[in-house]
Amino acid sequence: MPLALQCVEAGVPVLLEKPPALSLAELDRLLEASEAGGVEVAVVFQHRFGASGLKIRQLLEEGVLGRPLVAVCDTLWYRPPEYFAVPWRGKWDVEGGGPTMGHGIHQFNLLLALMGGWTEVSAMAARLSRETATEDVSTALVRFGNGALATLVNSLLSPRETSLLRIDTERATVEVEHVYGYAKEDWRITPAPGHESVSDSLAPVTDGGRSCHEDQMGAILDALDAGRPLPVSLREARDTLELVAAVYASAFTGRTVRKGEIGPGHPFYTRMDGTGAPWAGNLTPEGASL
Repeated sequence: MPLALQCVEAGVPVLLEKPPALSLAELDRLLEASEAGGVEVAVVFQHRFGASGLKIRQLLEEGVLGRPLVAVCDTLWYRPPEYFAVPWRGKWDVEGGGPTMGHGIHQFNLLLALMGGWTEVSAMAARLSRETATEDVSTALVRFGNGALATLVNSLLSPRETSLLRIDTERATVEVEHVYGYAKEDWRITPAPGHESVSDSLAPVTDGGRSCHEDQMGAILDALDAGRPLPVSLREARDTLELVAAVYASAFTGRTVRKGEIGPGHPFYTRMDGTGAPWAGNLTPEGASL
């Protein structure tokens, strides 16, 4: 983030990898500098740019699939204990969090792109197996502005790795399952009775490539050539980071957290672990033998 701030102050547009900052406070400092100087900052969320994902977003926005009702957003990955032997891994001060912050954030961003704005979060998190300062698993229930509900599960303890996103709408179930990038064949549309015509909604998509950084870089270069705003803007990415902060705040305080609640003066505004993880100071994961 400090390097990004230097670039913005020098008038150079920035493309930031996820997560764009380690806290909402950091992101807001960069956002303020970006908007004050008129220098754009974009954030890497490559799953937004797969051709099939873009088509599904269009179908939802146009109402072809009906209103979203229920969603499932799972990032179930596996990282062995050796993965965390690197000194900087599993540290709040360096990574900003565990799988909620560094892994599930990809799927969060795609979920928000498809479902729209969220309004409140109730969550739990734990450190069950890995000797880290951060969590190794988290779960959350999210309410969206349109009333839809979604579950989020993030894990680094899941031997059969998968990234799953499922949205049940009034007219269909839309789902994609992959690990680190999807292609058209990873998507499936199951129509509700009486709406069989939506089954072929992905037929116009001919791109067989996987969602990857190349897709987003192409979109960014096209925007630069055309003089359009860069995708995904830092302000848009803020919604995703705020969702991450809300998951941690809810998990560590046992309270439902509403959008807009975490701001200056709030303990989770300057650090994702806020008032401290429940296991802080205990080096032994819950349930492990001493």
